[in-house]
Formats: sequence, structure tokens, C-alpha cells
Amino acid sequence: MNITTIEPYGLFGLLNRHPVSLAQRRFRPAGGSEQPVADWIPAVDIVEEKERFVLRADLPGVAADAIDIHTDKGVLSISGERHSESDRQENGSHRLERVTGRFNRRFSLPETADADNISARCSNGTLEVAIPKLPEIQHRRITVEAA
Repeated sequence: MNITTIEPYGLFGLLNRHPVSLAQRRFRPAGGSEQPVADWIPAVDIVEEKERFVLRADLPGVAADAIDIHTDKGVLSISGERHSESDRQENGSHRLERVTGRFNRRFSLPETADADNISARCSNGTLEVAIPKLPEIQHRRITVEAA
């Protein structure tokens, strides 16, 4: 008789048992390419305000000049790299939990976003991208005259 284990919450169980190993996995593109797309994925919050969208990404240890932000065909891409500290000692033990390497996030912009006026700033390990909204188009009623 075979015994089968069913884990309906398998991913959540994996997160609870091995959070570091999951964070250190390499994210590869579909098709089995050997080059990873990203080494880690930063956490992001997106908030819609009255006149803009605000995207906040946690990027501790990432220099502002190592972050690349660009838009193309309605897609906002944020990428960059966090480097490891090079002051390791040869003798002694180490426990490294902070993930280093490349990251990449992509977001579809809504039609109301003004892609030409996006601004970004990085402070205390948090990247804030402000995406202004386009002014609302006022609909105009056209009257039809009888001939």
C-alpha cells in the first residue's frame, strides 16, 4: 500500500520551513535558459492616490546608481544589482542570509498613467517611484441640428 501526502498549502509550508532557501533561488525564464533573469525579487507596495500612483520597493543595500528604471510600451521595469560585502575573513564561520545579485520587476502601467513624467527617489533603502495620472478627459456632448 502506497502512502501519499497531500499538502494543499505546499508553498506556504515551504516558506515556513525554508524561508532562506526559497529567497535564494534563481528565477529563470520559461524555456529552460541557463541565465537567470533575477537572483532575488524585492518586495513592492503600490498605492493609488488622487493624482498619482506610488510604487515603493524595499532595496536595502542597493546604491541609487545601481538601479535602472525605464518604461516601454506601457510597462515599467525596475532592475539593478546588490553586491556582496567583500570584507569576508578566510578563517572562521559565516552565515549569510541576505541575498545578493540581480533583481528585476515589471509592472503594467494603467492607461491613466503619465509615463512621460515619472519620477523616482531612493532614501534609506526604499525606492519610491511616483507615476502621475493624466488629467481626466472631459467628455463633450455634441448636439445634432435638424436640416
